[in-house]
Amino acid sequence: MKITDVKVISFKARTRSHPTRWGYGEPGEERDEIQRVLKIETDEGAEGYFTGGNTYFVPPPAEVVEQLVKPLLVGEDPLDREKLWQWMMGHRGVSESVIGAVDCALWDLLGRSAGVSVASLLGGYRDRVKAYASTAPNLGSPEVYAQHAIQCKERGYTAYKVHAYIYWDPVNEEPAPGKPAFAKADVEVCRAVREAVGDDMVLMLDPWGIYTYEEALYVGREIEKLNYYWFEHPMDERKTEPYRKLTEQLDIAILGPEMEPGSLYTRAEWAIQHASDMGRIDTNFGGITGVRKALGFYESIGMQCELHVGGFGNLALLGSTSEETCEYYERGLLRPDEDYDALCPPYLKEPCDPMDENGYVHIPQGPGLGIQFDWDYINANLVDG
Repeated sequence: MKITDVKVISFKARTRSHPTRWGYGEPGEERDEIQRVLKIETDEGAEGYFTGGNTYFVPPPAEVVEQLVKPLLVGEDPLDREKLWQWMMGHRGVSESVIGAVDCALWDLLGRSAGVSVASLLGGYRDRVKAYASTAPNLGSPEVYAQHAIQCKERGYTAYKVHAYIYWDPVNEEPAPGKPAFAKADVEVCRAVREAVGDDMVLMLDPWGIYTYEEALYVGREIEKLNYYWFEHPMDERKTEPYRKLTEQLDIAILGPEMEPGSLYTRAEWAIQHASDMGRIDTNFGGITGVRKALGFYESIGMQCELHVGGFGNLALLGSTSEETCEYYERGLLRPDEDYDALCPPYLKEPCDPMDENGYVHIPQGPGLGIQFDWDYINANLVDG
C-alpha cells in the first residue's frame, strides 16, 4: 500500500471566538472561520483523516502540505509511521504541529483499515477517563468563578481548573499585557472557588505563563494552603532555571512544560533537570507517535504526565494509558454562559468528548480516531485553498 495524495479540505464554520490584542480570544458575535480536515489517500482505497474539533488542533493550510508534507509522504507505505515520523521530525521546515496532524491521520488510516479504534491499536487499557472542568479565562469576579465551580460540581465534574486573569486587568475590566500579572486577584479567585466547592473537589490553577518567579512563588504558596492539586505553566517556559527553583521551593506539584516546543526531547530534559513535578504534552507536539514516546519515558521514571487540552488524538492516548501515568482529560474551555454539552462543531455528527453524569469522558471506540464527519455540511461550505 502506498500513499497517493495528501489533501487539505478547507471549509467555513461558525465561531464566536474573536482575537484580542494579547493572549486568549474573547467571545463575541458569531462569524465565519476557516476550518480544515487533513486527508491521506492510498492506492488501495484506505484513507485517514484528522481534525481537532477545536481551534487549537487546526490542520495545516494547503500550501504547507503541498510544499513540505506531500514530497515526504507520497509513494511511501502509510504503515511505516515510525519512519515517516522520524523523517518529519528531522526536517527543520516541518513544525511539530504539522507533524502532529499528519501522524494522527496516519494512525486514523490504520484504525479505519483494521476496523478498530486507535486506542485499541495502541494497546487498550480503559474505555473512560475522569474529566476536569477547564475554565475559559477572565470570566469575571471571584464570585462568578465560585458559582461556576458549583455548577460544574453539580454537573458531575470531580475536578476544576482555574484560568483566572490572563492578559486581562480585572480592576479596569480590559485587556492588558501579561506582565505585570494580577497575582493577588488570581489568589482571590482560587480562594473563592475552594470555599464554594468544599474540600472534596480537586482544584488546579493554570496562569498560562504570565508570572514572574516572585509572583509564581507567592501564588504557589497561597494555593498550597488551599490544597490545590497542581500549579500549571506559571512562568515563561523558555527559562527552565526559574522552574527548577520553583519546583524546589514549593510542595504543590508544578506541571509543565505546557507549550514549549521540542516534543518528547524537551519533556525529558525538564524531567532530568527537575524543572517540573508532572509532565505536560499533547498531539500538537509530534502527534500520537511523539506523545506515546514521551508517556513511555514518564512511566519509566514513575512521573505523572497530564495531557494538555482535549481532542480525538489525546483521547486515543488516554485509552491506552493507566491513571497512574495520565489521570485526567481536560474538558473545556468552559464559560458560565455556554452549555458545553450542547456544543458540537457543525462539521461533526458527534462531539469527541461527551461526559456522563459521574464525570467520565468515554474513549471513542472507532474505527480509527472515531471522528464522524458531516460531509454534507463540509461540502456545502467548501472554500478554495
